[in-house]
Amino acid sequence: MDTLTKLQILSADSQYDLACSCGNASGNGRRRGLEGSWLYPVSLANGGTGILLKTLVSNACSSDCKYCPLRSNSDTTRRCTLTPDELARAFLEFDHKTPLIGLFLSSGILGTPDRSMQLLIDTAEILRYCFHYKGYIHIKIIPGASDEAVRRAIRVASAVSLNIETPGRQHFQKLSQYKDYDQDIVSRLKLMAAETAPGSPRSRVKCTTQFIVGASDEKDLEILRYMEGLYQRLRFERVYFSAYQPGLGSSDLPGEQRRFQLQPADSLTREHRLYQADFLIRTYHFEPTEIPVGNDGNLDLCRDPKEVWAALHPECFPILINHAEPEKLLRVPGLGPTSVQRILRLRKRFRIRTLADIGITGKLRWKATPFLDFSA
Repeated sequence: MDTLTKLQILSADSQYDLACSCGNASGNGRRRGLEGSWLYPVSLANGGTGILLKTLVSNACSSDCKYCPLRSNSDTTRRCTLTPDELARAFLEFDHKTPLIGLFLSSGILGTPDRSMQLLIDTAEILRYCFHYKGYIHIKIIPGASDEAVRRAIRVASAVSLNIETPGRQHFQKLSQYKDYDQDIVSRLKLMAAETAPGSPRSRVKCTTQFIVGASDEKDLEILRYMEGLYQRLRFERVYFSAYQPGLGSSDLPGEQRRFQLQPADSLTREHRLYQADFLIRTYHFEPTEIPVGNDGNLDLCRDPKEVWAALHPECFPILINHAEPEKLLRVPGLGPTSVQRILRLRKRFRIRTLADIGITGKLRWKATPFLDFSA
């Protein structure tokens, strides 16, 4: 195959990994571009959005991950591999045509983890040292990579990621016999955290990870407990979630065999609820232990977790909108950081008597009003 054909195949096969930003607003999702390759939106520090080229270096894989359509015993994939020089030059050519903010590099396990890491690192080093590329490079750490390979990747990357995949070894063993959860994944996540710790020479490098939700039989509560460790102990930048898509993996997955299996739409709703819980933890300053789950250990599919929390804590409401601290306002369903900042700014000028006074209307007004007191 020529370089462009391989890149079309490999960028399409990268779609299953979301351990970089993926848009959720209308028109802000991934899109086709650059002669068939995938472009992904990435949030920037100034609040805007840039475009990222995301691709595998190789879709050949020695691993047996049952949820993955690229697993070693799958015969539905056209296998191919780009050389580091091919990929670096193709990226720079695309960047010249349509300015990109960077490149997301991942790969199947081509023989051994370190062989795959060599391809990823060589691509980044060619861009950094031969072409003096200063932009964003995200490198996926291959499970089981050596300490030195992880450190080399961190030296040339803007961000690194490694999928944690499941909340614990007992769930992971149902998905793969090729990889060792503690040695190949957990120890690598800890090394990433240590190498990028505050005050270290590589503290600017961001670390992220991803759960594959629903391929095994994990509960949301288990995921939330692991998130607490990822954020508070390892100081990871983001945790992502990817709903397992039934039919892509092996038929003997727990998620495929579950008696009361979620419908595809419900699987995506579960993913969405986990993102909402993650947002409460990162932006609204909820503790992971405060996120409400049902008796079955899972988040409510019908209501967002902030609404469920509010319903369980009537003693906290109503809140005096004209006097309450911002932390309390952030606990009100329907109010987010932008709305709260607007309330804080406008209540200095006049007494707020209804959310319509400050431009909050429609569903958000209907959701928030019962939890607010406008009397003083």
